[in-house]
Amino acid sequence: MNEIKVFVPATVSNVSCGFDIMGFPVSAPGDVMVFRRTEEPVVTITEVRGAEGIPLDARRNVAGVVTRAMLEERGMPFGVEIALEKGIRPGSGIGSSGASAAGAAWAVNQLLGEAYGDEQLVEFAMLGEQSISGALHADNVAPALMGGFILISRYDPLTLVRLHYPADLWCAVFHPFVEIKTKDAREILRKELSLREAVKQWGNVAGLVAGLQREDYTLIARSMEDVVAEPVRSLLIPGYEEIKQNALEAGALGCSISGSGPAVFALCRGEENARQVREAMEQAYRHRQVEWRSYASPIAAEGVKILS
Repeated sequence: MNEIKVFVPATVSNVSCGFDIMGFPVSAPGDVMVFRRTEEPVVTITEVRGAEGIPLDARRNVAGVVTRAMLEERGMPFGVEIALEKGIRPGSGIGSSGASAAGAAWAVNQLLGEAYGDEQLVEFAMLGEQSISGALHADNVAPALMGGFILISRYDPLTLVRLHYPADLWCAVFHPFVEIKTKDAREILRKELSLREAVKQWGNVAGLVAGLQREDYTLIARSMEDVVAEPVRSLLIPGYEEIKQNALEAGALGCSISGSGPAVFALCRGEENARQVREAMEQAYRHRQVEWRSYASPIAAEGVKILS
């Protein structure tokens, strides 16, 4: 294989109480990436469309960082040219950098003849995330690569678990165009929690996993409470409380911040409810002078996929 074109889905990470350990992909939006094998052993970013400020320097570009790491691990058997069309707005909270990293890991693995397994690909993709956020986290790249609802049960060694979830579990996403950099959003988090807060968060994570596994919507709803990131990061999102309240009043199981924000997501039971919740979230911004986009999607069973 000398050239491959892939679609990489946006992802919802943290999923309320699962800070850095949970995520899932949605069907839209997503990035389109083209990887072309070259004889000269150099990684080059040839084009970035759909977003400003993304570097063409492969050493500073997330996709370039991942591609270089994978090829260097194999002794640079060839080079790669990368063209990106960003459908996921940078700083959105729905996995823009994660998509670039995951797309690179998956596509380069194809060019290498599928030399690596899922967990190895996630580890390479995490290097891309680290290059932009300063932290190794997999809650965007793992679901973008693997599809479905993913739990990172451990980071050392990396341990990924595919979670069962109800077939009619949908997600509404509301994305106000307010940029929040992941690195900044991580820096404002509290460094310590009280034992009471920690116990509450652990219980919510366990409850969410059990609720998904048992298809218990009541338990899923009761478990979607975050005492770690949401209390601080919500202050960075204009109108957050109104968005959340509207979503819950429209019947959402739960609503919280996607990743670092500003995107807000709500888990819903079925397509009709997801579309109602999406519309309710939009109402919170009808009077604001801020652009936004919204989406309603089932949890995507597939991650990165080849485009013909």
